[in-house]
Amino acid sequence: MDSDEALVERLKRRDEAAFNVLVSRHQGRVYRLLLRLLGDPAEAEDVAQEVFVTVFKAIDGFRGDSQLSTWLFRITVNHGKNRLKYHARRARDAQRELTEATTGGDGLLTTGSVPERPDQKAEALQAERLLRVALARLDDEQRELVVLRDVENLSYEEIQQQTGLPIGTVKSRLHRARLALTEHYRTLSEGDEP
Repeated sequence: MDSDEALVERLKRRDEAAFNVLVSRHQGRVYRLLLRLLGDPAEAEDVAQEVFVTVFKAIDGFRGDSQLSTWLFRITVNHGKNRLKYHARRARDAQRELTEATTGGDGLLTTGSVPERPDQKAEALQAERLLRVALARLDDEQRELVVLRDVENLSYEEIQQQTGLPIGTVKSRLHRARLALTEHYRTLSEGDEP
């Protein structure tokens, strides 16, 4: 098995077999991280493919200051953030169109009815949806820290390596991110959104 250094050299020579090794070595972790960031298996798969293509195209820019996996992980997080931003823009546009289509001049709904109280499974799905929305409302750094620590279960030292932040800063920013996530979730669950 190639070391990371040997793999990088092969990738820089545009060795397609090295690309296959890179993908097989890291695809599981890249996909799982994207799935947790994006919440959609098909999206995670699409973005994972984009990540590996980006790595292959940008490998000449890899200086070796960090591990290959750290660099790959950073590219993965950035692609995930970009996809979330894209969806946020599309959701705002779709919400605007839906509001215009379903409200009269007075802003009241013109179609549909109030759904019945959902069963426990539906409530759990709703709570999960609210958590995803609350997570999406965090700024990029806060979302990244929450996902790395609370979803990926990385240690503070691993997060320090990934982000370049001192451990004390990671802890304090993670604490603030968790508080913000809790507040966003509370606001959403109480229906106090603006």
